[in-house]
Amino acid sequence: MTRLLLARSIAALGVACTTLGAHAANLSISGNLVFNTDVAQVTFRLDAAAANVDVWTSSWLAGANFDPVAAVWAKTGGTYALLAEVDDDDTIGAGQGAFDAGLHFDSLAAGDYLVTIAAAPNYANGPLLPSGFAFDGSTPVALAAWMQPSANPNVPDQKGGFWNVNLRNVSSVTAVPEPSTWALLGAGLALCSVAARRRRTGAASATA
Repeated sequence: MTRLLLARSIAALGVACTTLGAHAANLSISGNLVFNTDVAQVTFRLDAAAANVDVWTSSWLAGANFDPVAAVWAKTGGTYALLAEVDDDDTIGAGQGAFDAGLHFDSLAAGDYLVTIAAAPNYANGPLLPSGFAFDGSTPVALAAWMQPSANPNVPDQKGGFWNVNLRNVSSVTAVPEPSTWALLGAGLALCSVAARRRRTGAASATA
């Protein structure tokens, strides 16, 4: 039971870290939001200055999933500064649906960057990441039960949480787990620790 919980906790991370060398590449990464307040975070790195860097979502799937808002942030000191944020732009890359979001940069300097994906209209509150997002502090509503403002009230669409982010001409990409996922993983590890202590105690008693 403990091993199963731990396995599920690790699997809940959803996406694995993908690291490349110094050469730029096209990468994709995906995961799932659960609540309308969730914000997915994906970090990427440019080992050298790059031209024509594109970031786009390709997960709207004709309304099966939520309408995303995407933002790209540049690491500045100990935080991230907002470069651009967009709700809809389906002209950036392959696979985009009508409500998907995309951003194009003619050039970006070498360094570390962050992509955030949220359910519109959960926009960034300000130019720095610590300012948070519009839905911060509100009661989370499961996407399956939420009526997103852009949804068709006559059709039960935009109820899924799947997201997919594509990046062009970057060096590496990593998904940052949601705090709830870390909590789940921590609970699994804690249970494993308790079970291990019980096994050690039992073994000690048997040999006494």
